[in-house]
Amino acid sequence: MQLGIFAKTFARPNFEDTFVVAKSLGVDCLQFNFSCAGLSTLPASIDHMLLRRIRSELERCSLSMAAISGTCNLIHPDRTRRAKDVTKLQLLIRSCRELGTSVVTLCTGSRDPADMWRPHPENHSVNAWRDLVKALEQLLPAAQEQNLVLGIEPEPSNVIDSAPRARMLLEQLKSPCLKIVFDAANLLESNTLDLQPRTLSEAFDLLGPDIIVAHAKDLTRDPRAGHVAAGRGALDYGLYLSLLHQTGFRGPLILHSLREDEAAAAVAFLQDHLSRISSERSL
Repeated sequence: MQLGIFAKTFARPNFEDTFVVAKSLGVDCLQFNFSCAGLSTLPASIDHMLLRRIRSELERCSLSMAAISGTCNLIHPDRTRRAKDVTKLQLLIRSCRELGTSVVTLCTGSRDPADMWRPHPENHSVNAWRDLVKALEQLLPAAQEQNLVLGIEPEPSNVIDSAPRARMLLEQLKSPCLKIVFDAANLLESNTLDLQPRTLSEAFDLLGPDIIVAHAKDLTRDPRAGHVAAGRGALDYGLYLSLLHQTGFRGPLILHSLREDEAAAAVAFLQDHLSRISSERSL
């Protein structure tokens, strides 16, 4: 597996400095966000010279762009806003080749108008599902044209909030350009941590072959704490990484939901676990 981190973890005035500090931690790749280049996550226009500069700097730092964030609320209750975001996503998708990446990560969204990660009673409605499918049907042709993948992530409080619902979506759309961003911490809660062997095994049974990117964060037994840096909670990373390996995943494992001052320890934590798995498999 390639170890990486969200570029947004580092507050720097430009992407050049961001890449340098990320590489100093010993990671191999980044999940990029256009906010690191002074733009919005979904820019209304993208300069081709900027794309070449970003790719050139990545190569200079011996980093790869594992994925680029295309985060927006795909089921926002405002149709006009959804339509504008889909148009911007289509532009972002068509910029990926110059950036050297082949994965765009998406948020499936919430009906909450202010926060795409806040629960809403309509998130499991037929209409919410229909709007998500419609948005993806508008994005998948661009992804196919560019030979890249859209990654959807089961996340708490989203329309796709579980492994079974993610499987249903994959089965409905049946596109080789739609894959899974897998984050074990999203599938657990503080009061279900004791069930993680069964929960994660079932999720991998459903989604394992379709995982394109894995995310790494953690959670504690305190329901008020929210997500924490990998290695600072109760997620069984030995189990998580072993399941990833068993399913054949050899792609990027991306750290997020951590502060910059936590990054070095989190990288070391994951490097240790990955080293152990590699040693065990070679015996």
